[in-house]
Amino acid sequence: MNYLQLTVQAGVATLLLNRPDVRNAFNDEVIAEFTQAFGGLGGRDDVRCVVLAAAGQAFCAGADLNWMRRMADYSHAENLADAAQLAEMLRVIYECPKPTIARIQGDVYAGGMGLVAVCDMAVSVDTANYCLSEVKLGLIPATISPYVIRAMGARAAHRYFLTAERFSALEAQRIGFVHELVSVDQLDARVAEIAQALVNASPAAVKACKQLVQDVAGRDISAELIAGTVQGIADIRSSEQGREGVQSFLQKRKPSWLGG
Repeated sequence: MNYLQLTVQAGVATLLLNRPDVRNAFNDEVIAEFTQAFGGLGGRDDVRCVVLAAAGQAFCAGADLNWMRRMADYSHAENLADAAQLAEMLRVIYECPKPTIARIQGDVYAGGMGLVAVCDMAVSVDTANYCLSEVKLGLIPATISPYVIRAMGARAAHRYFLTAERFSALEAQRIGFVHELVSVDQLDARVAEIAQALVNASPAAVKACKQLVQDVAGRDISAELIAGTVQGIADIRSSEQGREGVQSFLQKRKPSWLGG
């Protein structure tokens, strides 16, 4: 990979977006690398969670300017194909069976908001700024919208999609877009704590819980939904890790996934 750097240590995969000279803006090559990387990480037994990080002052400034210059001359069909690649990248990250943490060390703009939104958790430095700037360019944040609206809610999206205002990390936390704010010197320690909590949990249960949230969120509480949750708890209770987890708790020992 040219723009992403992958390290795996003690069950935690860290994927570093390393284009600080362009504020970690992405282009078609970065999109392809993200899609490939998360597709592979999802199937690795030695990976229990994935930290999405970035180098330099900005987390991600959205689309690369040179890529935007090329897109300016695209036909409608070419724009469709290009947008489909971005949509596939976002889907692959969002649906990655491993839990994901966005480690936000700097500003997040436009498409970068999509990268944060597709992660399960987001920890941000308190000095970061956020912006959905598309309407200033005569565009809309269409491809990232399913994930960003889920992350910040429709009410906040109405404001920040339409005004393209820059807003603070504190506001990002208030509207639910990020979970936690820390100082720069606390960022790595806090991300490591969350990652360790994920590593300590049952891998099968974590995977099932992530899918549960995606299946249940926003749905009406119908008989069908209730039946699905009943099936879900029955399945996990009777699974190997479900049985092991309960037995280890009752026997006051570590579960097998922690070397018990």
